[in-house]
Amino acid sequence: MTLSELEKKFIAARQKAIACDFDRLNDVQLNAALTTQGPLLLLAGAGSGKTTVLINRIANLLKYGCGSDSEYVPPDISEEDVSFLETYVASRSREGIRNSEFGIWNDSMNDARMRVLDLCAVDPVEPWRIIAITFTNKAAGEMKHRLEAMLGSSAGDIWAMTFHSACSRILRRDIDKLGYERSFTIYDTSDTSALMKRIMKDLAIEERDLHHKSILGYISRAKDAMTTSYEFFAEAEKANDFRRKMIARAYTEYEERMRASNALDFDDLILLTVRLFGEHPDILQHYQKRFKYVLVDEYQDTNNLQYLLASALADGHGNICVVGDDDQSIYKFRGATIANIMSFESHFKGARVIRLEQNYRSTGYILNAANDVIRNNVGRKGKTLWTENSPGIKPQMHVVDDERDEALFVADKVVTSMAEGRNWSDHAILYRMNAQSNQFETALKRAGVPYRVIGGTGFYERAEIKDMLAYLCVIQNPRDDVRILRIINDPPRGIGGTTIGRLTQLALETERPVFDIVRDAHKHESLKSASARLHSFADMIDDLRDLADSLPLDELYDVLLNRTGYIKMLEEKDLIENISRIENVRELKTNIISFINENGGTLFDFLSETALYTDNDRDDYDSDRVNLMTMHSAKGLEFDTVFLVGAEEGVFPGIRAMGDPTEIEEERRLCYVAMTRAMRSLYLISAKQRMLFGKTSSAKPSRFVREIDTDNLEIHDPRGFLNRLDDDKPDNFSYEPADDFTAYRTPPPSARKPKKTNVSLHSEFRIPNSEFKKGDMIEHTAFGRGLITGMEFGGGDALVEIAFDEVGTKRFMLGTTARYLSIVKSAEN
Repeated sequence: MTLSELEKKFIAARQKAIACDFDRLNDVQLNAALTTQGPLLLLAGAGSGKTTVLINRIANLLKYGCGSDSEYVPPDISEEDVSFLETYVASRSREGIRNSEFGIWNDSMNDARMRVLDLCAVDPVEPWRIIAITFTNKAAGEMKHRLEAMLGSSAGDIWAMTFHSACSRILRRDIDKLGYERSFTIYDTSDTSALMKRIMKDLAIEERDLHHKSILGYISRAKDAMTTSYEFFAEAEKANDFRRKMIARAYTEYEERMRASNALDFDDLILLTVRLFGEHPDILQHYQKRFKYVLVDEYQDTNNLQYLLASALADGHGNICVVGDDDQSIYKFRGATIANIMSFESHFKGARVIRLEQNYRSTGYILNAANDVIRNNVGRKGKTLWTENSPGIKPQMHVVDDERDEALFVADKVVTSMAEGRNWSDHAILYRMNAQSNQFETALKRAGVPYRVIGGTGFYERAEIKDMLAYLCVIQNPRDDVRILRIINDPPRGIGGTTIGRLTQLALETERPVFDIVRDAHKHESLKSASARLHSFADMIDDLRDLADSLPLDELYDVLLNRTGYIKMLEEKDLIENISRIENVRELKTNIISFINENGGTLFDFLSETALYTDNDRDDYDSDRVNLMTMHSAKGLEFDTVFLVGAEEGVFPGIRAMGDPTEIEEERRLCYVAMTRAMRSLYLISAKQRMLFGKTSSAKPSRFVREIDTDNLEIHDPRGFLNRLDDDKPDNFSYEPADDFTAYRTPPPSARKPKKTNVSLHSEFRIPNSEFKKGDMIEHTAFGRGLITGMEFGGGDALVEIAFDEVGTKRFMLGTTARYLSIVKSAEN
């Protein structure tokens, strides 16, 4: 149908009027927010504001529907309507606001906006018809918060959640169609590890021959390929592969025990949802009809099952928008496949691609350096980040002697930066392997610098919290053998390892849940001696299950603590560490109450949410401490100053990636991610030799550093080490030695030995070549003025205690800290 001139003018005016609501977006972001129909791939570079685009795109869908890119025109449209929209657009522009001709709009803008909404909205969508899938609960929470701030409480009806949370909700409604009970339990990684270890013991598979994590990895990959345990076993038999046969036996046993426990692992949540859709088309049609718009964040991190799920949901209306960056695909080891984003246009016919390339995070030099690295990858769609930010300072590459020098250098730079007015938390130390954190922790401790290691034990991973959650899980689902065996003798009830072994054996032989055997202990000759203790445990669980139907969740938790005697057990042990364990057990009630207030959910809902927490949801980034983490953990974060350490061949890229172009490209993407975390300052550090895992090896700088054009990199190589490395040296990489690093070199071994002295070790003793002593008033570079209140000596160094005016008392190793101190008033004066 040919549009009339009036209709064309109306469509153009409508688009401009809708765009007025999103005038804070740049042109490309605006295009993405206003593109509503059909498949859309947003290639969002690091720091390009992808979350902002998603939020505004959802707001547009809720308010205007497809009005921004629809050719629909109301039949009664008039020239006056077009004129009104054009005048409205002019009034919203800066020029229009300055023009008194449009002053009337400032007084009646609300009425004008209501008319704009009536004229511009085309099939606006209800909130519950949008599903926005993220990878972490933290990201989903941020999306919900920002949507509610923009749209009000109605935004709460949007399905903004993780893949696993969405699937858990779908399965809770219909999993019985697959033969499971709706009260299923979700096993996290520690639960599946415990189950697999038990299976390996029963099958006589030794950890030294086949690690339990390796078996679970094979199972995860098999599930992602939708390969059942029986199919996996048949393939192993056909190939006559003994190792894969062992894995197949463990996989088969794992599936049978999970099914008997009515339990699902994280892979099952998505696998069974895909199966449910495939085997029950009516259920799939229900969700296809419900969700008119499907949005998926971090699409480059999706695996095969996640692709199948998203495409199935979108197949109803064809409106799928995915946001991702092929240059940030770094989770192949978790099963992510870059092919999903690379082949999006072939998977979804008629797809449009919009590139978000303007970076709002980093300076120009940092982006140029990152672009220099990533352009060496062949498997990418291609884009170049740019910014209107200042060029800033060039990234710096420093050569150090070894891993100790590296740690000293970083600690010194952090303290200096802090003295310039930045916070500790503005700094991130990124490494390839967790083992590298050791030297940095030591150096930061000695310098009195507060730090956190991201990826440590989270609240829900603490043993005492997992114990309490295990009790709640058993109350919800007594068929959960893993949790039953965790708590049956915790607190101690005289149910020892021999009895537990007999329980598990009887459960296997009779193909019944462990809890059923516990209830019927008196019927089994081998359990008669422990039957009274087992019956007591069973009665307690049954009583708690009865109370769960009538008591609020927080009150049930109080009864649970009392009946189990868990806190009493911790109090009786009277260990210092048990104080924090008791606090954690009680703090769980706070989480329960918060959950009830926010969600009003059931015990099942609470357990599902806690089981689906990821590492990234658990880490606390709010306190003011230096951040230590792997490069993988840094994805999605940003810091003023980033130290990319261990930039050496064999460390980064890792030795396992050598010789494999595909693996090297993934490592290069990881480097790109690490570099683009930096907002203002970026340091890349290479050691000439490094001790890892007890072995010292010489090294040469990472190829990724050498891929950076020296126009974008400042090189500090005090002794000309780089000039002696001729192989693989790019033509444009010229080394200019600098002489600014002597302060950070570790003294040679002879200089580290304590010097002999006849002075006794008392409070007035001075370390050789040190002018500091107890009673001195000093000034610290970062902490300000303080008084030295104590010194303890040994090993050629001194532990110094300083009472600072502003930050309280701190303790340092003087050998590390002396460079930051100056005497304001000597005790001798």
